Amino acid sequence: MNLLTIENLTKSYTGRQLFDHASFSLSEGEKVGVIGINGTGKSTLLKIAAGLEEPDGGTVTRGNGLQIRYLPQNPVFEKGSTALSSVLAGNVTEQNRWDVESQAKAMLNKLGIGDFEAEAETLSGGQRKRVALAGVLLSSADILILDEPTNHLDSEMAGWLEDYLKKRKNALIMVTHDRYFLDSVTNRIVEIDQGKLYSYQAGYSGFLKLKEEREAMALASERKRQSLLKTEIAWMMRGARARSTKQKAHIQRYEALKNTEAPKTEAALSLGSVKSRLGKTTVELHHISKAYGDRTLIRDFSYIFLKQDRIGIIGRNGCGKSTLMNIIMGAVPADSGEVVIGQTVKLGYFSQENEYMDTSLRVIDYIRNAAEYVQTEEGSVSASKMLERFLFPSDMQYTVIERLSGGERRRLYLLRVLMEAPNVLILDEPTNDLDIRTMMVLEDYLDTFPGIVIAVSHDRYFLDRVTRRIFAFEEDGRLVQYEGGYTDYEIAREWKDAALQDQNAGDKKQSGGGSAAAKAWKQEKGARPKKLKFTYQEQREFETIEDEISGLETELAEKETQIEAASSDYTALNRLLEEKEALSARLEERMERWMYLEELAAKIEAGGQP
Repeated sequence: MNLLTIENLTKSYTGRQLFDHASFSLSEGEKVGVIGINGTGKSTLLKIAAGLEEPDGGTVTRGNGLQIRYLPQNPVFEKGSTALSSVLAGNVTEQNRWDVESQAKAMLNKLGIGDFEAEAETLSGGQRKRVALAGVLLSSADILILDEPTNHLDSEMAGWLEDYLKKRKNALIMVTHDRYFLDSVTNRIVEIDQGKLYSYQAGYSGFLKLKEEREAMALASERKRQSLLKTEIAWMMRGARARSTKQKAHIQRYEALKNTEAPKTEAALSLGSVKSRLGKTTVELHHISKAYGDRTLIRDFSYIFLKQDRIGIIGRNGCGKSTLMNIIMGAVPADSGEVVIGQTVKLGYFSQENEYMDTSLRVIDYIRNAAEYVQTEEGSVSASKMLERFLFPSDMQYTVIERLSGGERRRLYLLRVLMEAPNVLILDEPTNDLDIRTMMVLEDYLDTFPGIVIAVSHDRYFLDRVTRRIFAFEEDGRLVQYEGGYTDYEIAREWKDAALQDQNAGDKKQSGGGSAAAKAWKQEKGARPKKLKFTYQEQREFETIEDEISGLETELAEKETQIEAASSDYTALNRLLEEKEALSARLEERMERWMYLEELAAKIEAGGQP
């Protein structure tokens, strides 16, 4: 049964047309993810569906007696309300108070809110979002409308919410940047593009394939139109006999072909490599500890960051991740230990909350305050050109910041950080409020970023895509190192937990052969590690390593040519020989890695058994 229908929707905001005769519908049981670049109207669509905002044109039809609950990006609570009373509001009656209050407390605990009587106004932005989320989830509404529900959730909370929404039978519309979450929860993706809505009956992975097919069909239709138009133009130039009814129809067909709009291609966000040289000494942490009162956040942590490091920092909310970033930045002193920052290090900090922005500034002035020009691989690029690459066309560059959406401000802030040409990037929850397309381009950029990347994130997809080493905050402020991305970390943790259960059971009963829980885990999960498969990073490496080897071989050949030409220049010859030796070592290492990946691929193809 159809619950909600929006037809011929038109809507403009601050002079921009968001929707141009777009249509949308929602049926019982559907779980819809809405995606699109920042500023295209995702949040506006949710508000219109929830009845909180009126369209400029079109009709919105909701089923009789339909109950809708809406989670905004930035919730506001009644003055004096507590965390618990805010969750209960609209969900409790005298008859069900006992049961609902118990459920509310359990849900708040799951979402990391332990003080039920804390005043909502005193909570942090992330805590307020989680309180509001609990209130929406507790309702029995026919439709839940959620705007960025995974923001401010740690990985454990996001996993819990994922399971909760999958089990819930009611309809759902949500905007989220979490691609694993979208793939797991949704059964339909709706994309906002150029004022239109495109529906795909699939999760996120299926959407990518279907979108590619749609765009290919649109381009094929456009090629056919251009071919027909070329024929019709040639006919018109020969002179049409307008008196003939047949010829009039021919002219009308020509006019229709001429006036048909070509499919608009998406503007591509392009990041050139903005960089500064990184010297021998990078960032070194020696025995860092930090506590607040009786609570130790960081205990005796040491690590020397290597050039090209891609580090992910994970842990529950409030465990000390941002504190560690602030210690590296020098904004917070460590209680003990030493932070060494190399002389050539230029830190770029993309913080969880945007830095203070003077919203009365124009977009172009905000960026020019960082730099008028930056050096990229293509040469010197102006602030205006960089803004265009970040999807701020020339007509938007003189807009004042206060007229931008929250996501557009976040994208602008990211550009400001990169304009300062850092060689060590510290990203604190970088995916919050960034649209998926921007994140994909940022991820591609980080692949070739010639420095160190340190990312605090709960976004599992982003961590799998970008990081090659994980530091996880575990008990008592200790950071434990895991190799690989987030999925590799999860597998390692499962094995570690099962081994610990086995050990504990063995201590209690020497001859018992381990705990029942560990045995059950082995029976259920034991086959998975035995069945070989590529990790995300290995898959990407397997796809690109042959090109990398070919490039190294080409470089080595060029280096040998340069060595022959420099035989009379002793200084240049020494330098070239050192470079050749480094290239040869790199090529040998890559060849060994290629052989390993080829063998692994063959085993996987043969059935996935070692």
